[in-house]
Amino acid sequence: VDIEPVGKSAAVARIKDQLKRLAQHDTRVLFFGEAGVGKELYARYLHNNSGHREGPFVDVAVGSISPENSAVEVFGKEIPGKIYPGLLERAHKGTLFLSEIGGMDTETQLRLLSALESSSFLRVGGSDPVRVDVRVVASTRIAMDEEIKSGRFRQDLYYLLNEVTLNIPPLREHSEDVPGLLGFYVDYFVSQDKLAFRKFSMATQNFLRNYSWRGNVRELKNLVQRLMILGVGEDIELDEVKSALGSVVSD
Repeated sequence: VDIEPVGKSAAVARIKDQLKRLAQHDTRVLFFGEAGVGKELYARYLHNNSGHREGPFVDVAVGSISPENSAVEVFGKEIPGKIYPGLLERAHKGTLFLSEIGGMDTETQLRLLSALESSSFLRVGGSDPVRVDVRVVASTRIAMDEEIKSGRFRQDLYYLLNEVTLNIPPLREHSEDVPGLLGFYVDYFVSQDKLAFRKFSMATQNFLRNYSWRGNVRELKNLVQRLMILGVGEDIELDEVKSALGSVVSD
């Protein structure tokens, strides 16, 4: 399913509008925001509105790649008679989304810098340059200036990945979107997971609009799923939500 960012608030509308305009150009976008705000969802929205929309959207959590394997994972490898394509090649004609780039090891940073500058790269063990047409977008939840200052992240690569920065606000800053998101995820779990339909009472919706949502949209989605799997009856009342949120509410 193509899920696009949900929300009628001015904040969400503004970001979607900016992304539609950025999608018409090959600008590299860096998504900045707290964990769980939906940075990957916005990256997919950019992809789905771009000239690369028919190509693949390859999503990679940078921190999950071990430094020993990262060159092979990103750039692929060649052994006589066999080619193993890496992430960049698999994203050819599409978009490669590097999530949480702060976790990238220095050797991969150097190789990626060179690949982006020349639009080509060598596979590990290969001698012929591979050319790819791919839009690279990235995300981070940490301010990268500290990483650059300490030498953990290359400034030149940062500038290449960050032609435009888009700040994705935390959910508590556009809490008017909470009721719409609750309804959206109820419908999502009814259609995707065949869960029984339930609805949030008005009192519950008002309570959740004022909740702090430290885990942002991801926390809201998980809450809806939990209430739909474990709860009974069509109406989701305040007591049930408070006990599902548990200790978070009382602190």
